[in-house]
Amino acid sequence: MEEAGVSDVPIRAFEHNVGILKGGARMMIPEDDIRPIEALPKLEELPTAEESEARSLLQAAVIIKLNGGLGTGMGLQKAKSLLEVRDGLNFLDLTARQILALREKFGMPLQFLLMNSFSTSADTREFLTKYPDLGDPASLEFLQSKAPKLDENSMEPIEWPADPSHEWCPPGHGDLYPAILSSGKLDELLAVGVRYAFVSNSDNLGATLNLDLLNHLAKSKAPFMMEVTRRTEADNKGGHLAVRKSDGGLLLRESAQCPKENKEAFENVDTHRYFNTNNLWINLESLKQALDAQGGFLPLAVIRNAKTVDPRKKDSPKVIQLETAMGAAISCFDGAIAVDVPRTRFAPVKTTGDLLTLRSDVYVVTDDFRLELHPDRNNVPPVVKLDSDHYKLVDQLEAAIVNGVPSLIKCDRLEVTGKMVFEAGAEFEGKVSLSGERR
Repeated sequence: MEEAGVSDVPIRAFEHNVGILKGGARMMIPEDDIRPIEALPKLEELPTAEESEARSLLQAAVIIKLNGGLGTGMGLQKAKSLLEVRDGLNFLDLTARQILALREKFGMPLQFLLMNSFSTSADTREFLTKYPDLGDPASLEFLQSKAPKLDENSMEPIEWPADPSHEWCPPGHGDLYPAILSSGKLDELLAVGVRYAFVSNSDNLGATLNLDLLNHLAKSKAPFMMEVTRRTEADNKGGHLAVRKSDGGLLLRESAQCPKENKEAFENVDTHRYFNTNNLWINLESLKQALDAQGGFLPLAVIRNAKTVDPRKKDSPKVIQLETAMGAAISCFDGAIAVDVPRTRFAPVKTTGDLLTLRSDVYVVTDDFRLELHPDRNNVPPVVKLDSDHYKLVDQLEAAIVNGVPSLIKCDRLEVTGKMVFEAGAEFEGKVSLSGERR
């Protein structure tokens, strides 16, 4: 890691994670250790920030977007945020315009940062020259670290001479905390009076800075706040929020941390009602204190992911990737809180099905460049499942919608099996299942 240019703090974080793995610590969170959350404060019930307070709150805030993903699972080779979303605009276009709209509205230079990876930095910086008013692209980023993949048998870093780049993996977005410290950005922000960070994924265009949430964080004096929303069938595989029985603290449980025998309970959206949107609000002074106390990183729950060293070659050696989730930090702060937010604040793209939904009439672009669910959807998007054999990659989806994106505004569920091309003006209503070869 030193030879690869990884700095001290991320190395210590990786050493800690390997120690957890090799030490035999329990990495699973069984159902018996937690209890569901019945209810949480709702965003719409929070006090509205006074206009006089808004400026001082914004002067003390920074927006951070996680921008390290390539979207290789969808066949992309560049930063995922450069994927077109609507009307010729990509994720970064819309994010940049959101920031500039906020700055214009309040007449002040709202702070903005991206956490890039070594894979996305160059493309992102080149693209941002399109928006000179944002500032120097080099000053708008700090870099996510990287970690060695471990040989499944020896637990030592894997060697893969055929393509040495496959010897490394991203350490998960929990790397945010050691990365912002080791880059010097945390100290820079605190030095100019920035006290609050709003962090979200670059592919979530519903996640914009909300003054009522910022006001709630400041007034509550909470060190950490997570935005959650109600789970639907489409979210039953994702992590959920729960309460530790041992001390009543909040925790985030990801699917990789759930024992097989608890899978049914994990996926029950009526039992575990809230999932993490990965929209987080952090008191930076509290974060600095916690990082200093822990040697520069937070002791986040470690997720053990079994992979092959070359993800495209299933017969290549088996490896272990150690990752952490930034939302898991909710367990690291006494007094951490969560807020139930509308589904409009969660619109990510993880699959081509998500991309199809986002490009359809299910979502609308607001005047300040946010993507929101159409009011007729009542905060619930349709469930869209596309045959992975034919639509896993973006270019495969593009071929299917060459005549135009179908209307999904009245669709509850769409399942497509087999290779098809949608007709111009196609509309789907209710629950729709298509199969076969159709043009």
